[in-house]
Amino acid sequence: MKDYIIRGMDKKGNFRLLVASSTNLVEKARRIHNTSPTSTAALGRALTAAAMMGVAMKGEKDSLTFKIKGDGPIGNIVTVANSKGEVKGYVDYPYADMPSRSDGKLDVGAVVGKNGKLAVIRDLGLKEPYSGQSKLVSGEIAEDLVHYFYLSEQQPSAINLGVLVDKDISVKAAGGYILQLLPNVEEESIDKIEEILKKAKPISTLIDEGLTPEEIMEELFGQFEMEILDKIYIEYKCSCHREKIEGILLSLGKKDINDIIEEDGQAEIVCHFCNKKYQFTKDDLLKLINY
Repeated sequence: MKDYIIRGMDKKGNFRLLVASSTNLVEKARRIHNTSPTSTAALGRALTAAAMMGVAMKGEKDSLTFKIKGDGPIGNIVTVANSKGEVKGYVDYPYADMPSRSDGKLDVGAVVGKNGKLAVIRDLGLKEPYSGQSKLVSGEIAEDLVHYFYLSEQQPSAINLGVLVDKDISVKAAGGYILQLLPNVEEESIDKIEEILKKAKPISTLIDEGLTPEEIMEELFGQFEMEILDKIYIEYKCSCHREKIEGILLSLGKKDINDIIEEDGQAEIVCHFCNKKYQFTKDDLLKLINY
């Protein structure tokens, strides 16, 4: 089944909700980057969150970059998403791993680290992109995003992100939801939402049980009379191509390219997001600087 996100809202206008099923795209990321189980969970949570934030943007060409830099062994987590449901990402150290927690769950907080920053940069086609950041609170990513939305965007939210890794280290289930309260939310509704979230199973468990995003919405928030606004298919997709890589090489300047020609006689550029390798021979590099 294809991965997708549904956007919904309760009929009284108390809150909006995004629910994502992202098992396939997280598994594709795992295969590309050959991540350890804990790094798979960390990158998968970030990719799922970025995909939901991406489809929440309105402009066809809008995109966002979601970065996490903690003091854990994984280093930077970088994800990029757009409003069409395309998302990509990488971590600095994909083999970084940690022992499981006492409850048997993967210790994402330890691999990411509790000390550091989370940043969101939205490119809405204006002169300057909008950017905001906040400190990490746990390294678990969902809690850190809740903190970010509240501080940087004054948006009270509830977020659940989950990745279930199978015994063969493939991704068994992945998904998430973002619930955001609307300005005129009723106090009674806030109490109900808090009660629901306290009792809710982890999102990865619900997806592993075979529930679709629509069924998850109904299971958790059915008492609110939910209305589905749209459904967006999502996928792990890298936008790199040779011309783009040539532009990166050209940005180094003629002197640096000449140094590469003299020292190595060729260049190999590897895309961070998809690990595709681009080979440039001496003739290719000479054509670039003499174009």
